[in-house]
Amino acid sequence: MTGFYKFATKLVRTLPPEAAHRATINSLKAGLGPVVSTPSPDALQTKVGGLILPNPIGLAAGFDKDAEVPDAMLAAGFGFVECGSVTPRPQAGNMKPRLFRLSEDRAVINRMGFNNGGLAAFEKRLKNRRAPRGIVGANLGANKDSPDRAEDYIMGLKALWGLADYFTVNISSPNTPGLRNLQGESELEDLLGRIAEARAELTGDQPSIPVFLKVAPDLDFNAVERVSEQARLYGMNAIIVSNTTLDRPDSLKSPHKDETGGLSGAPLMHKSTELLKEFSAACSGRIDLIGVGGIASGADAYRKIRAGAKAVQLYSALVFAGPGLVMDIRRDLVELMKADGFNSISEAVGTA
Repeated sequence: MTGFYKFATKLVRTLPPEAAHRATINSLKAGLGPVVSTPSPDALQTKVGGLILPNPIGLAAGFDKDAEVPDAMLAAGFGFVECGSVTPRPQAGNMKPRLFRLSEDRAVINRMGFNNGGLAAFEKRLKNRRAPRGIVGANLGANKDSPDRAEDYIMGLKALWGLADYFTVNISSPNTPGLRNLQGESELEDLLGRIAEARAELTGDQPSIPVFLKVAPDLDFNAVERVSEQARLYGMNAIIVSNTTLDRPDSLKSPHKDETGGLSGAPLMHKSTELLKEFSAACSGRIDLIGVGGIASGADAYRKIRAGAKAVQLYSALVFAGPGLVMDIRRDLVELMKADGFNSISEAVGTA
């Protein structure tokens, strides 16, 4: 069966990138995705942001923008799945072409622009999940033409409260003009303060649903300590490090390397991991971290974990390796931690 999915991945890659993605989603909706019957080894169980995960490997936002196939991806072996980004109102996103494979670099450039069907459709799909299983999060974004972007995140929280297992406040996409300005000191203060107020109203005397903050890899290292403290002060349960980058490393070989948009995949591994280390030092265990960017193997995931991440997320590597990659990473993580004398993945966190 693994061979079949590797063949299918190669076949799908003969299509234009966005058409290939749509074909993949449709196949998963038709029940043609892999189904892993082997439970995650107990040694891979981890806890992040108050959530207990069967394994630390998550699907990053961007793959399932409209919450069409979260359970199919959980069935493929992921420990948790993040759907979105979703905005209050539907929007078409940027003009096509807007998604590019950099095959020579094992990378992707996208300038999608938060294309999605909006909160109402997203909410309906989460409500209508036939066989809910596992942890599913909602990545919240803001409409491009919104007069009050902070309010867009509040609308997302209110609409999906009780339907998602956690929320991610995405202020780090480079493809919505001005969105990253929300990482500025005063803008972030206002946003996180308003989110804290909304959470208090929604929660009442019940435990709150976890809320994570997703930051950019291009964040100035000087701002890391400030963002960490603001996130902690306003009750964020975890920080996701990081989104796609605007940088273009000199090592890129693909003819698409100069396309505008966010770069993800293998070239982001070093940059995002160095930033993760900075956040780990700044947070000192006071807030959990999730490592994202460039993960394409068990060794990559293990490097993020040893740099301070309690869980990791991936997406771009699936374009090139297919869905079987998840099980490869699970297997390799067990071997790597045992080789280092760890009995559980949690023991390896931050040991680099």
